[in-house]
Formats: sequence, structure tokens, C-alpha cells
Amino acid sequence: MQSTFSELTILGGATLLGHYLGKLTKLVKLPSIIGYMILGVFLGTSVLGLLDGRALSDLEFLNNIVLGMVAFGIGAELNLKALSKLGKGIISIILAESFGAFFLVTGLVYFFTKDLPLSLIFGAMAPASAPAGTVAVIQETRARGKLTKALYAVVGFDDGLAIIIFGFAFALAKNLLLAEIPGAVSPGMWELMLPPLREIALSSVFGAILGLVFLLLIRSVKNQSEMLVLIFGTVFIATGVSVQHHLSLFLTNMVVGFMFANAIHPRKVHQVMMSLSYLMPLLFIWFFSLAGANLELAKIPDLGKIGLVYIVGRILGLIGGAYLGGVVGGVDPKVKKYIGLGILSQAGVAIGLSLIVKNDFATLNVPRAIEMGTAIITSVTATCIFFEIIGPIFTRIALQKAGEIPKPKTISG
Repeated sequence: MQSTFSELTILGGATLLGHYLGKLTKLVKLPSIIGYMILGVFLGTSVLGLLDGRALSDLEFLNNIVLGMVAFGIGAELNLKALSKLGKGIISIILAESFGAFFLVTGLVYFFTKDLPLSLIFGAMAPASAPAGTVAVIQETRARGKLTKALYAVVGFDDGLAIIIFGFAFALAKNLLLAEIPGAVSPGMWELMLPPLREIALSSVFGAILGLVFLLLIRSVKNQSEMLVLIFGTVFIATGVSVQHHLSLFLTNMVVGFMFANAIHPRKVHQVMMSLSYLMPLLFIWFFSLAGANLELAKIPDLGKIGLVYIVGRILGLIGGAYLGGVVGGVDPKVKKYIGLGILSQAGVAIGLSLIVKNDFATLNVPRAIEMGTAIITSVTATCIFFEIIGPIFTRIALQKAGEIPKPKTISG
């Protein structure tokens, strides 16, 4: 269906409708972003087709902007003094939940398929998360406490670890596939691992350089509105350069925010982030409406047995791994008990990694590689629909159970 409305008109309508649909979903104790995603599904190709492939491609820059702002916000929450109070437990949680999801999914898929390359790739997808969903729920509920701080740290760092895990697993899977070709010479592990390691290193270095420039500029600024101008300008530069040069826009912006949080007085950081929080609901409406429009409901029946195994393995791996990491790290009981529930969201990073697999496998001279790449991206896209729906819901449940969502103020007569 060809839309007769301009993209700006559709975006304006989505902003207004999303605002009120978000209020409705909050009435039934669901995060507002579920309402935004439902609206996006209706606007997308699955239902009305107002936001078709061309429109979504034209509006992709909005997704990048929101992810950049979310990454900056997460970095700004990672104050070293505050993190030190959480102790080594955060590191053990990040390692345990990421590797727990990887090994459990790999093992379960292999148990059902006896296909090691396929199992490694599915396992490599499992640790990747979707920080925007978690952060949106935290900001909407105005949650505060040890679990909230721990969630910021975990979703901030586990995507970097996920990329490293993917690099190793993908390299091993590719070598196993190439070994199936008689007389073929497989590329070395280092050659296959270099691209993800280079991406992480260059993103960190660029973020640090841009962060230094940002700090030099913001030190002389006292007005909050001017600070917001500097933040948006810096995030736009960080995001634009990262996209253009294939860096991690999330890691780059997170490093800038991290430097801001640890070099500026905490009171000023809090004031700036409070001002920024007033703008984030608008950005979240755009981001999750577009995310919903990208969801292809027709792919859900394609989940199949492997998709269900992936879902179960990922949930158990993340929750069980996070709990085990909390036990080893000796974290606060409520962090240990509930943090696994808060990190289930999954979307863009996993789909991006599956696209890398599909495109790369298509170039291999291995008969089953192309079929495998198609199966992986189809299954991961379908499971992301599931995780994008349940992830924010379980994040809210976790924060509620931990007692970190403040109760609404009542006016006494």
C-alpha cells in the first residue's frame, strides 16, 4: 500500500497517537513503550503500510539519534564512585550473564540439531541486548536504587562483551564451515577476530577524544540549556562519524557520557540529565514506533523449534547467569535476585549481527551456508519481536519487586 501522507505528517501523527496510547498502556500496568510499539506495528507493513521500507530507511537517522542519546545517558550514569559501591559484583554479573546465555543457547541448539557451526552462531546472538527498552522503563518509572544503578552498568557494558563473544564464535563457526570444503584453506582466527576488536578499540578511542573536547567546552558553560545544546551537538557528531566509518555508535557515545559523569560535579551532571529526561519521552515515542513498524508479524510462524529453543536458552542463560554472577560477586540480595529479569530486551544489535552472518555466509563456497544464514536472520528477527515485547514488561516487574519505583504522590485534602 503506497502512503499518500508525507513522512513528516506520519511522524507527527505517530507522536500524538503514541503519547495517548502510551498513557493507555500505563493504565493496565504496562510500560508506555509497549503502546508505542503497537502503534508502530499498525503503521508498518504488517498492517496499514503507512511506514513502508522506503520511509523507514529515510527515518533511520532518528533511530541512530535515540540510540546515541540513550548511550550517552547510560554513560552519564556510570559514575566510578557510585559503581565502586556496587563492587566487583557488577563485573561478575556481566561476565556470567553473557557467557551463561552463550553457552546455554549453544548447548541446547547443538543438542537438538547436532550442527556445531549453527549452534555457535545462535549462541553468539544470545548475549546482545537492547538497552533502549531497559532505559526507557527506568526513566518512565523514575526508578532509583541499587538495582537501577546495576541495570545501567550491565546494559551499558554487555553489548561490548557481546560483540567480542560474537567475534570469536563467528570466527570458529566460519572456520568449521570452510573446513567442509575439500582442500580449502581456512582463514586464521586472528584474521576473523580483527574486525570486531578494531571496532571496539576505535570506538573507545574516538569516544575518548570527543569526550575530552566536550569537557573542554562544557566546563565554561553554566546555563543548562547551553549544556543541552553541547550534548546534542556532540552526540550528533559521535553518531554520524560512527555510522559513516562503521564504528559502534553506542560505545562511542557511552564513552563520552562516562567522561562527562566522572569529570563534572555530580550536582551539575544530575541537573543536565534531569533536563535531558524531559526530551527523552519524545525520542522514545519515535524510536519504539519505528521499531514496531519494522516488525514483520508474518515472520512469527517461522520461529520453529530452534527459535523456541533459542528463547528458552537465552532467558535461562541471562537470568541464571546474572544470579550466579551476583552470588559470586556478593551483590545486594535484590540485585542478585532481580537483575536477570531486567536485561531480557533484544533488538537491533542481534539483528545487525545476524545480518553480518547472512551476508558473509552468502560469499562462502559451502552449499548449506546460504541456507543457514537465511535461517539465522529469520529466527533472530522473529525472536526479537518476542523479546522486545516481554523485555520492558519484565524490567518493570523487576524494579517493582525491588521496591525501586516510587509510589505516586497523593494529595491529601
